Amino acid sequence: METDNKQRITDNYDRKIDYLRLSITDRCNLRCTYCMPEAGIKAKSHDSILTLEEILIFAEAAADIGLSRIRLTGGEPLVRKGVVGLIADLTAIPGIEDVSMTTNGILLEEMAKDLYAAGLRRVNISIDSLDPAVYHKLTRWGSLNQALSGLKAALAVGMTPVKINAVVLKDINDDFEPFAKLIYEYPVHVRFIEYMPAFYEKNRDKFVSGEELEAKVKAFGDVMDAESPGGAGPARYFRLRGAKGSFGIIGSSKGHFCAGCNRVRLTADGKLRTCLFSDREIDVLKILRQNNDAEEVKAIIKQAIKEKPRDRFDKREGKISRSMSQIGG
Repeated sequence: METDNKQRITDNYDRKIDYLRLSITDRCNLRCTYCMPEAGIKAKSHDSILTLEEILIFAEAAADIGLSRIRLTGGEPLVRKGVVGLIADLTAIPGIEDVSMTTNGILLEEMAKDLYAAGLRRVNISIDSLDPAVYHKLTRWGSLNQALSGLKAALAVGMTPVKINAVVLKDINDDFEPFAKLIYEYPVHVRFIEYMPAFYEKNRDKFVSGEELEAKVKAFGDVMDAESPGGAGPARYFRLRGAKGSFGIIGSSKGHFCAGCNRVRLTADGKLRTCLFSDREIDVLKILRQNNDAEEVKAIIKQAIKEKPRDRFDKREGKISRSMSQIGG
């Protein structure tokens, strides 16, 4: 691992680590079938999650050692009180070049203008189906109209790129034709995401591989490789001739993108994770509340990055104990 005066930090495999996924709540206003049980997961108490001030201390320390990009996640980040002010504070941190968000979009229509004014410029919206009945079935509580209104509001205020995340389940939402129509109408980028059985025993028979997802995209015919909108990431992108947007494929089961992984994660309860598929965590919350020492936080982040596994298969210890909503995706 090394750093230099250009604020570059690398792990032991010479991967540049510059991206922090920051979960700001474990609460959500939906109950997606692949993410949460219908009754939900017992939420952490107020005292056991990071305060906004603690989030900022951590983000400042991360920026100071070279992590320049932050994505806010949840749960659903827009249910966290103070999120607009948090975005404004994060974008003001020296060294932070980009603050983005992953959201289900349900609250986005009413908040898009304030979020943009605070400095949010790009957003990923989870919309697993464009069929209202299927969408409601998958989310249990969700309204497709609300999610699409959020998407349109993000475009209207000038956010770009606007991406859609769709977790694909066999014979449930694996019809891509409606999304093809969407990218001809709007400049959005739809990413079809391989379901992750490592997190859930349920629905294992609904798994669709990344290779199958790519084949379904290429079945549209005149499909060209495309560059990733908004910088490098885990998706491979494709453009249909004449479309305003694009398709992307994220297939995690074979670890194809581990070699280029550039991220660490901080959970809402202050646990630092260097790999989505590993339960190894460092309790940052405890350290923040004991010492509130920025230098110690920097040292912890550096140590975690030094211990980041080579790939998702390295030092795995069985099924992952936390749900996606608890980790932050």
